[in-house]
Amino acid sequence: MCGFCCNRVSAQTPAKPVVRYGANAAAGHTFVHDGVRLYYEVYGTGEPLLLVHGNGASIGWFRAQIDYFRNGYQVIAIDSRDHGKSSDSADKITYEKMTDDLAALLDHLKAPPAYVLGWSDGAIEGLLLAIRHPEKVKKIAAMAANLYPEGLHLQCIELIKSMVSAVPPSERETPQGKRELKVTQMMLDEPHIDPRALEAITEPTLVLALDHDIISDEHTLEIYHHLRNAELCIFPNATHLIPYDDPERFNSTVDRFFRTPFVNKDRIKDLMKSYEALTASLQ
Repeated sequence: MCGFCCNRVSAQTPAKPVVRYGANAAAGHTFVHDGVRLYYEVYGTGEPLLLVHGNGASIGWFRAQIDYFRNGYQVIAIDSRDHGKSSDSADKITYEKMTDDLAALLDHLKAPPAYVLGWSDGAIEGLLLAIRHPEKVKKIAAMAANLYPEGLHLQCIELIKSMVSAVPPSERETPQGKRELKVTQMMLDEPHIDPRALEAITEPTLVLALDHDIISDEHTLEIYHHLRNAELCIFPNATHLIPYDDPERFNSTVDRFFRTPFVNKDRIKDLMKSYEALTASLQ
């Protein structure tokens, strides 16, 4: 195509405007729960899909996921208390309080049971939502959750400690400094979830992890083995930032789980069923 034609095509098809997820006035709303003003955005139509971000993050971290899932779901993304555009809580922040905020948001929107995609701290909250408010949950995709601080990889614990100590004394009493310290320190103090509590979850759950994750491999397996209706996916050659690094692989895996009817496989019976079908096909 000649340059003149290229210019004409460009003029006739303007570039799609870039949506600033997490700072989009057209989609942004607030509501108050437990004395905290919580900011959220809603995109698309369909069954509700709740996105829950990680520690120190915000709605904008999910931009590749919102872009993808808004075409088939009603995507609901929230800034957790003491994060993003949501206000700060007056006292200690806990995963249980953030989880109850999620339930309150779904109540506020009068939403039916939702698909839940949680990333890191958001994955902890997704699991807690199914424990504390099971009527709110349809399926859960929990990426890189931990049930207690020791579930973090030792290198991650050292990193968090260095982040806490790195906040200069001059900033520790500023609003932003106080927020940063409160949120970061929480990862060293919490959560404290008994693995046996996961056994109460009946909603299908996809446990997602990475082969170079900040959660220990053994802890991810502990979570998986305490869930009654679960699937396990460990992405190869990937880190904690796979939703950003490789959104196509991440999004398609989560979407397939949400859209496919859940079947709790039997280790032996389903093996033999496939074995018999395979051998029959070779005759």
